[in-house]
Amino acid sequence: MNIKILSEVLKSSDNIVFFGGAGMSTESGIADFRSAKGLYKTSSGYEYPPETMLSHSFFVSHTDEFYKFYKGKMIFKAASPNVGHTALAKLEEMGKLKAVITQNIDGLHQIAGSKNVYELHGSIHRNNCTKCHTFFDLDFIINSKDIPLCPQCGGIVKPDVVLYEEGLEDQVINGAVNAIQKADVLIIGGTSLVVYPAAGLVNYFRGKKLILINKSVTSYDSKADIVIHDAIGKVLSMAVDAINK
Repeated sequence: MNIKILSEVLKSSDNIVFFGGAGMSTESGIADFRSAKGLYKTSSGYEYPPETMLSHSFFVSHTDEFYKFYKGKMIFKAASPNVGHTALAKLEEMGKLKAVITQNIDGLHQIAGSKNVYELHGSIHRNNCTKCHTFFDLDFIINSKDIPLCPQCGGIVKPDVVLYEEGLEDQVINGAVNAIQKADVLIIGGTSLVVYPAAGLVNYFRGKKLILINKSVTSYDSKADIVIHDAIGKVLSMAVDAINK
């Protein structure tokens, strides 16, 4: 069984990196983007498509409508880490997992206990005034009526998330690339590997074992040493629990 083989790989390595996407959080009740029940298929009640409303230019030109969509579809404050997030935190605590690289903005890896996390697309938990750069937490955004404005200077407060038309942070990208280049084992989970430049990070891996865990087939399946088509949280939890048995 592939989970048993996966557990043996994890047990024998102390230089593992995890690279995950939206599927990592679906078991926490957060919708992904491209599946039948994903964000892009369930946002028909809005005047504009999600890709437009999540763009930098839309944030600038239609700030009120941006926030209506953002608050309604992108924030899941009640969501809790699932068994997959917990399993990765355990791996890090064991000294085996060196980094988590995520495309998600929900912060669930850190809530679960992971320390070394590279958030490629930012986080809903960090928000900054576009004028004076004052920091605000998630509650400030949630509790703001309409457009959240900085009480210090009146500037618009923007979530620290990477919108369409915006580039990824160099420091985050460089850290993620460095971690992948040094890894012996790379686990890719819950991502279809179609969103660039994030998906291109896989090409920096030069280690021994490439592991792919995703419900659907990806273009990288043929390149992986282990492929498991199942829920990422369940698989990681079973594999990590089996290490000490």
